[in-house]
Amino acid sequence: MKGYWKKPEETNLTIKGGWLYTGDIAVRDEDNYYFIVGRKKDMVIAGGLNIYPAEVEEVIYQHPDIAEACTFGVPDPYLGEKLYAVVILKEGAKLTDKELSSWCEGKIARYKIPRVIEFRDSLPKTIVGKILRRTLVEEFTQKSK
Repeated sequence: MKGYWKKPEETNLTIKGGWLYTGDIAVRDEDNYYFIVGRKKDMVIAGGLNIYPAEVEEVIYQHPDIAEACTFGVPDPYLGEKLYAVVILKEGAKLTDKELSSWCEGKIARYKIPRVIEFRDSLPKTIVGKILRRTLVEEFTQKSK
C-alpha cells in the first residue's frame, strides 16, 4: 500500500518507517499461534481493563436466540468507558437483557459483559452487509447530549 487517496495525514499515521500499521490486535497462544482479537480503535477500556468487542460479540452470537450483535464503548464518568451491546433477536425469540447477561457469565470475564443491552429490529450496515459500529457509536453520542 502506498497510502490513502488524497489523505496524507491518514497515510502518515498508518505507514511509518515503511511498515503498515493496520490497527489489528493479536494475541499469541502457548503453541505460538496468533489470533486477531480486535481492532485498536474498537477496543474499549473500562476501569483500566481492555475489552475487545469482537471477543464479546463472539460469545453473544453463541446464544441460540441472537441473530445479530454489535458491541462498543460509550463514555462513562466512573469507568471511563462502559460496554454497550445492540442485539437483534431471531424471529419469534424472547430474551431480556438480564437473561442475556446471565447467559454470558462464565463464558467471558465479568467485566466484559455489556453493562447495557439494547434490543432492536435492525442494525446499520454497509452495502455488503457489514455492521457499522461507528454509526452506532455516533448515534449513542448524539442521543446522550
